[in-house]
Amino acid sequence: MKPSITYLHLLAKTPFFTGLNRKQLQWVIDHSKEWQAAKGNLIARSDSDAGSFWVLLDGSWQIETGSREYRVGHADPGKWYGADTVHAATVASRLVAATESYVMEIRLADFNEMLKQGFDFNLHLRQGVEYYQAILKP
Repeated sequence: MKPSITYLHLLAKTPFFTGLNRKQLQWVIDHSKEWQAAKGNLIARSDSDAGSFWVLLDGSWQIETGSREYRVGHADPGKWYGADTVHAATVASRLVAATESYVMEIRLADFNEMLKQGFDFNLHLRQGVEYYQAILKP
């Protein structure tokens, strides 16, 4: 993956971040890294990378569990990957770019700080938890 630049005006239009104000968006930018992932790039795995929370900014990725693949597009409910929902699941998974994509990596400690500060991710987190509970069960 190659480093990329996060622009505030584009981040503000990304579904996961639309509930944030400018100051919060800037805080996200200051505490994250954006990556450009080519099709087929491994982005993260549930059995490692437990310290990162990933958000799909543009493109698509797929969650792979054994022989199953679950494709997720930019505006789909499961557009994040990480936290206990993924890393504590009994089924191992891999996150792979399905097309050329832009992804954001946020250290889990920074993401938890955003939640503590009241950043509005509730709907997206709830939708993602439901999605992962459905696909990451034995």
